[in-house]
Amino acid sequence: MTTAPVLSEAGSADPCGRVAELHEIRAQAVAGPSEKATAAQRAKGKLTARERIELLLDPGSFNEVEQLRRHRATGFGLEARKPFTDGVITGWGTVEGRTVFVYAHDFRIFGGALGEAHATKIHKIMDMAIAAGAPLVSLNDGAGARIQEGVSALAGYGGIFQRNTKASGVIPQISVMLGPCAGGAAYSPALTDFVFMVRETSQMFITGPDVVKAVTGEEITQNGLGGADVHAETSGVCHLAYDDEETCIHEVRYLLSLLPQNNRETPPRVNTGDPANRRSEKLLDLVPADGSRPYDMARVIEEIVDDGEYLEVHERWARNIICALGRLDGQVVGIVANQPQTLAGVLDIEASEKAARFVQMCDAFNIPLVTLLDVPGFLPGVDQEHGGIIRHGAKLLYAYCNATVPRISLILRKAYGGAYIVMDSQSIGADLTYAWPTNEIAVMGAEGAANVIFRRQIAEAEDPEAMRVRMVKEYKAELMHPYYAAERGLVDDVIDPADTRVVLIRSLAMLRTKHAHLPSRKHGNPPQ
Repeated sequence: MTTAPVLSEAGSADPCGRVAELHEIRAQAVAGPSEKATAAQRAKGKLTARERIELLLDPGSFNEVEQLRRHRATGFGLEARKPFTDGVITGWGTVEGRTVFVYAHDFRIFGGALGEAHATKIHKIMDMAIAAGAPLVSLNDGAGARIQEGVSALAGYGGIFQRNTKASGVIPQISVMLGPCAGGAAYSPALTDFVFMVRETSQMFITGPDVVKAVTGEEITQNGLGGADVHAETSGVCHLAYDDEETCIHEVRYLLSLLPQNNRETPPRVNTGDPANRRSEKLLDLVPADGSRPYDMARVIEEIVDDGEYLEVHERWARNIICALGRLDGQVVGIVANQPQTLAGVLDIEASEKAARFVQMCDAFNIPLVTLLDVPGFLPGVDQEHGGIIRHGAKLLYAYCNATVPRISLILRKAYGGAYIVMDSQSIGADLTYAWPTNEIAVMGAEGAANVIFRRQIAEAEDPEAMRVRMVKEYKAELMHPYYAAERGLVDDVIDPADTRVVLIRSLAMLRTKHAHLPSRKHGNPPQ
């Protein structure tokens, strides 16, 4: 590794010589520590930090900050190893012409481990991103704190966490996991808005497999403990997972195109070419009228949004609810939708947490919310109750009630009980509420309601089953017909499903200038 730049004897007096030395030093910094280190990185199937930045940013747009920074630590041989960049590349560039700040760990230098100088560079670029009001992307591939620097390295993480929190809801923060991330370092991605991971090469965990084995006796691999699939499907830490770095970074660029620069702006609007007045005749065929029959809500979303394109967040975690970013007439919207294909679309602990955080993110960055309801209620069960379904369900309720962006809800089929209220009903502040003619809004399903209300009549009847069937039919006719809610002003209109896209676009256009105020307060105290 480079210890110090070698200056020519004429350098002190010859400006041209000094410039030549500068170019030589920069070349050393760009090249990295050695060909061997680069080869080792490629052998793991990983790109170098600079290659990753080139993929993320528009060609030729990267401006590096503190390229020549080196650590000042001594002891344990560090004084003889003082490479340029100190293992992290920081700077800014553009993505589709818009400014984005970035830092990338260089695993070839100290394994990407964080030392004092390394941390100071990250602190500076984070401060610059906050001051400029532009997104921050971290390309993570580091071995944690630099042990040789002791507590100074740990303090560096504290500074990162504090800035992550300060930037939360102010600028979009995206963490891209492209290698290991262990111990306290994992908390920085957890504080950001989105976490991307690459299968096989990226892992996140607080305590590694060796510690787990020593403490609990369990044997597990790094990927089995904290790989991309684990965090995408089980823990919910990872929002999006991909098979290779190129695809992953390309999708980061796509996500950035759907987000504003900061909380004072709106997402960029584009002309997609999909007509705003396009009717969606297929919707009637996609959604069965029979409330007990499952269907794929993703196909409904495809039919509604521009060109059928959207980005689903947390696609493989809590699959009974869909959270996605898409466009309607070129305007970015956040879509929250029950998924009848999984657990009949019920709300449970994980679905509530997933949707709550997504709603909060959309509200923070001025993204209107469209909620598609087909929900039979909250998932019953001892595990759910003991796991705190009340507390977790309240997170989603709190997120919706606190949101000030335009909010439109649409009831496709059934909307029962507390889940109907929680899923952005008119009573908690939805600006506009629509329903299809197939909708059923009620405290519970007709069968359950009839069994409760007419329990005595059914028990005393000569033919209890016939009486039950008659009472169910009567309950449906009286309280669950499609226009019951509209007659009482609980929905603004019952619409033709084929007009769904048109109605949503016109409603969003009207709400574009919505301005709402929350009560003056330091901050709320949301359920945890």
